[in-house]
Amino acid sequence: MHNPFESDLEIAWCPGCGNFGILKALKEALFELGYKPQRVVLVSGIGQAAKLPHYLRVNVFNGLHGRSIPAAFAIKAANPELLVIAESGDGCMYGEGGNHLLHAIRRNPDITVIVHDNQVYGLTKGQASPTSEEGFVSKVQTLGALSSPFHPLSVAIAQDASFVARGFSGDIEGLKEILKKALSWKGFALVDVLQPCVTFNRVNTFGWYKERVYYLGEDHDPGNQIRAFEKSLEWGQKIPLGIFYMHPKPTYQEKFYAQVSQPHLLYRGPLPEEAVTRELQLLV
Repeated sequence: MHNPFESDLEIAWCPGCGNFGILKALKEALFELGYKPQRVVLVSGIGQAAKLPHYLRVNVFNGLHGRSIPAAFAIKAANPELLVIAESGDGCMYGEGGNHLLHAIRRNPDITVIVHDNQVYGLTKGQASPTSEEGFVSKVQTLGALSSPFHPLSVAIAQDASFVARGFSGDIEGLKEILKKALSWKGFALVDVLQPCVTFNRVNTFGWYKERVYYLGEDHDPGNQIRAFEKSLEWGQKIPLGIFYMHPKPTYQEKFYAQVSQPHLLYRGPLPEEAVTRELQLLV
């Protein structure tokens, strides 16, 4: 059966780029979940990863660097019937957009955030990104990056994000299943996707990841925040994949509609007539 999300546009990524696996997994996930292209909105920022929405037949909003999450939040608020996905790279989401990520976790809007995490700035020619390892050598950090890497899953779990997961673009089938769960989740869902940059990050290759990644087993309890946090810190010779943490809770939209359904709770000052009377008394 033809996948309605397929596009015939020429893809401007390097051959072998990890983005291809993410694109394929997302198209298949949307199709298998039965979504219609006209009901899906992909929001992105700037970078190689942010080009992904152009290669699917969906509604697209391409915004400023690091600003995809607030735009996605606004779109979902304006039309709650839409499936809204914010996606971009680790530099865009965790660097320029890091503040938006933190506060979206707090607010819990019903959106999915997919981060292409290749541990480098791919579009702007290979600088170290927020998730680059300390010592990573680039054309800019010629002696090696001095900063320790940002741990997105650890931060999200510590902040009690409602859904936190990690996938790998080298396992399209496994990534597809993670994305299907994230897209079906009610609330804020973060999916960090490990992917190689074949041009500017020659360390974290497909082979490097395949030697290290493994899926969390049935013994992992995604409802246990402490255990999920501990697992999120695991990195190096073993790198866990899968759903780390799930905490169902009311979304921002649900809280908002519950509030506006009780208008007497919205305004705690004097009623308009009382306010006018009080002003007139002050003038006398």
